[in-house]
Amino acid sequence: MEYKAWFQCINNCDEKYELNEIVYRCRKCDNLLEVRHDIDKLKTSSPDEWKKRFEDRYRKSEWPYGSGVWGKKEIVCPNIDNKNIVSLYEGGTNLFWAERYGNEIGLEDLWIKQCGDSHSGSFKDLGMTVLVSMVKQMISEGKQIPAVACASTGDTSAALSAYCAAAGIPAIVFLPKDKVSNAQLIQPISNGALTLSIDTDFDGCMEIVRDICKNDNIYLANSMNSLRIEGQKTLGVEIVQQCDWEVPDVIVIPGGNLGNVSALGNGFIMMKELGIIDKFPKIVCAQSANANPLYRSYLSGFKEREPIQAKKTIASAIQIGNPVSINKAIKVLELFDGIVEQATEDEIANASAKADNTGLFCCPHTGVAMVALSKLVDKKIIKSSDKVVVISTAHGLKFSDFKIRYHEDKIEGVTPKYRNLPVELEPKYESVKSAIFQRLDKL
Repeated sequence: MEYKAWFQCINNCDEKYELNEIVYRCRKCDNLLEVRHDIDKLKTSSPDEWKKRFEDRYRKSEWPYGSGVWGKKEIVCPNIDNKNIVSLYEGGTNLFWAERYGNEIGLEDLWIKQCGDSHSGSFKDLGMTVLVSMVKQMISEGKQIPAVACASTGDTSAALSAYCAAAGIPAIVFLPKDKVSNAQLIQPISNGALTLSIDTDFDGCMEIVRDICKNDNIYLANSMNSLRIEGQKTLGVEIVQQCDWEVPDVIVIPGGNLGNVSALGNGFIMMKELGIIDKFPKIVCAQSANANPLYRSYLSGFKEREPIQAKKTIASAIQIGNPVSINKAIKVLELFDGIVEQATEDEIANASAKADNTGLFCCPHTGVAMVALSKLVDKKIIKSSDKVVVISTAHGLKFSDFKIRYHEDKIEGVTPKYRNLPVELEPKYESVKSAIFQRLDKL
């Protein structure tokens, strides 16, 4: 059966566009676009048939359906020919039962969706495979696209550069100077992307890349391009699939540019439309207190939606004061009984270290989500019996410099409660034995 998807204005005006058009905003009212699907045609398969189809493909070797994204191609982007799909076997990441951490904060059923266990080390791969595949499709159809570009706080640039390198398409990344980790900076450099270090913040980079893409036909890869959201919405579908098609009670997700919040919700909305699920989880969006425009809006009942000047935060990937997808995210939060919570720098650093002590290796953005989770458990908004999934957005190895500075007590405004440094010793048995038992006696 031939399925169909298209761009449509989120303002519900009558504007529609083909997915192979180079368009990011409604040409009629300037609102963002979203991808819409022919739901009636999708409904010709029963919920059980969709579940079986997704299960039969999951992590298998038949191209391209073993991918966690392309195994759900019909509800993501059916318009792309399989020969033009650029996949690095994204998705299928570990849903980790955080039993010990859950017990420590008063939860019986806590799970961590480890999106960092992906090719470029973050959830951004889920959306980038769709966007770069569509670019390859458009090029095959004769469209002149000289390069693909993005503004980034690190993870988007890593994903874009990896997928473009695999496809043989030039990539350009705009990074705020001295505001991404070395591990994130080296990724686009290694993949051959033109890496521009701009002396501004993310919002400044975003402004420049929009102008470049608007005036020079370079394709924009930021999350205002809703093709990215289509790939990222499989995160929600995959979580439910890994939970044996049961919906968790609560999902906690860090928020910066807020595309991932709307993507998460979209996955659940589509599953409900297809009859795969019959309820929604509560969605909690967690922000750094230094970059919290959505949290401020939440306090006003979402009546006020003003950008802010984001301050420096150790959760650098969400250091965004003017999120492009704030309206989309608010729409999802209102539908999903959503909550927005914030975390201070000290809380973020110590929550990350506490989680690491239970076998995780958290990026600071996951630390933001852990803080929000703990606060809501303490307030009894999240019950001890709730099944909770925390979205871990990136691999902790991307932020090893943050972890080193934490344990060396070199982060301003942070008192490291879980500091753990190597013990330097002479090569003598008694010295080593003494050090071992001094530590064991404290446990």
